[in-house]
Amino acid sequence: MGDGKSYRLFVRGDLGAFFGLMLDNVTNLVILAGILTGVFGFPLKFIFTHMIPGTALGVMFGDLAYTWMAYRMAKRTGRQDVTAMPLGLDTPSTIGIAFAVLGPVYMESGDPMITWQVGMATMMLIGVVKVVFSFAGDWIRRMVPQAGLLGSLAGIGVALLGFLPMVTLFKMPIVGLVAFGLVLYSLVAKQELPFKLPGAAVAVLAGTALYYLMGGFGWLGQEFHLPELTLRFTPPWPSLGFVDGLGRALDFLPVAIPFGLLTIVGGINVTESARVAGDDYNTRDILLVEAVATLIAGATGGVAQSTPYIGHPAYKAMGGRAGYTLATGLFIGLGGIFGFVSIIVDALPEAAVVPILIFVGLEIVSQTFSSCPKAHHSAVSLALLPTVANLVLIQWSTLLGDLKVDLAALPAKLAAQREVIILLGNGFILTAMLWGAFAAHLADRKLFRAAVFLFICAAFSLFGVIHSVEPTGRLYLPWLVESTMPWRVGIGYAAFGLLLLLFRCIKQPDGEGGEGVRV
Repeated sequence: MGDGKSYRLFVRGDLGAFFGLMLDNVTNLVILAGILTGVFGFPLKFIFTHMIPGTALGVMFGDLAYTWMAYRMAKRTGRQDVTAMPLGLDTPSTIGIAFAVLGPVYMESGDPMITWQVGMATMMLIGVVKVVFSFAGDWIRRMVPQAGLLGSLAGIGVALLGFLPMVTLFKMPIVGLVAFGLVLYSLVAKQELPFKLPGAAVAVLAGTALYYLMGGFGWLGQEFHLPELTLRFTPPWPSLGFVDGLGRALDFLPVAIPFGLLTIVGGINVTESARVAGDDYNTRDILLVEAVATLIAGATGGVAQSTPYIGHPAYKAMGGRAGYTLATGLFIGLGGIFGFVSIIVDALPEAAVVPILIFVGLEIVSQTFSSCPKAHHSAVSLALLPTVANLVLIQWSTLLGDLKVDLAALPAKLAAQREVIILLGNGFILTAMLWGAFAAHLADRKLFRAAVFLFICAAFSLFGVIHSVEPTGRLYLPWLVESTMPWRVGIGYAAFGLLLLLFRCIKQPDGEGGEGVRV
């Protein structure tokens, strides 16, 4: 044991680690801005002045706290190779919140201020969920099979991180495919670039250079724009604005709860991976830091949650210590306050950045299938479908909105189809988690546990927690809505669960793991 006085915060390996972690965070901000402006027509300047500063402050707090934890460990153990836990914006929930909360509220209200307040309130709800469940993360991991926890993420990987960014990529195929090719070559094929340059950074820079070169010659038409190189002093002051959005945000609890749970479980997993790599952090401390960082972001205008990243072993292998998290936190946080992060976000073309998101989506899907037992692969596949339904719902809503279609004038067949798509798409994250869970237990012939999750689905569907029949996805009391679908869906789930309990009673007397049922 030593006193750790000679522990160096900055070493050479911190430079590459900083660039990687910083780029991950900036990429998420680029995508957040791109989704809100490109898909929903949200005003870009409002994002820069109201949403990014608080979001960046949450990242700064989390990374500085993790830097201090690494320094404290080095001082306690006398080790010089302690690597800080990386923290940044959670990619799946950043995209999920944009599509499932911010976009729909803006389409409904047309008011960026209301949308921002609801986004802040949603962050506060997620932060509270994370604080509460940071003390029960292991219990959640035991109760919900990986097919449920990871399957809901895999759906986001396919639909929101895969398909939608691919649409953006092919709007500028030369820029996008060159960047995508470099990402696949360096990160999928794992081939070194000349001079051992980081593949993600080279891909973004190459795509950006092509974008400005082609735009300068007029080859991109209206897709090209020059960034507004304006520094803005926008300090993220604490605000009670989230209180005004809280009522509407409560309807988004089916989104907030699963995203909070997923980062809690993910935080447990990444803390364990750091422990295996040699840095034994206290799991509860790691989880509470990410929870408080999310609350700080929500209270100061942020609309995206932070989470510990799974890349700790990679950053350790790069030679990173604690300097890279310190530098990333200060860069992102101060950049949000003084506006230079907004300049970077505005300057980077989406087509050059989305290949990284597509790669993340592919990795999430492949890791989900490789982490889950083969017997659960059908459960994972089932868990993909609610997110696909949400994707269809987004496309439908965008199309009908752009065409200014009178919904009351829709033909009966199309109106019925729209109702079902709304039903399947609303609450998609929690639906995916529950579907993956009951299907995994069913695959293991644990019929009682599968039935329990089906009864949960029945109860949740009655109140719109999943399968809300309201286009806005709000919660309700089933006897106060005109549609009979909540009752019909709830009874359907309950009947499914009772059927499994019946089979459990009449199956061969070999216990829950038996070979089949008598028919």
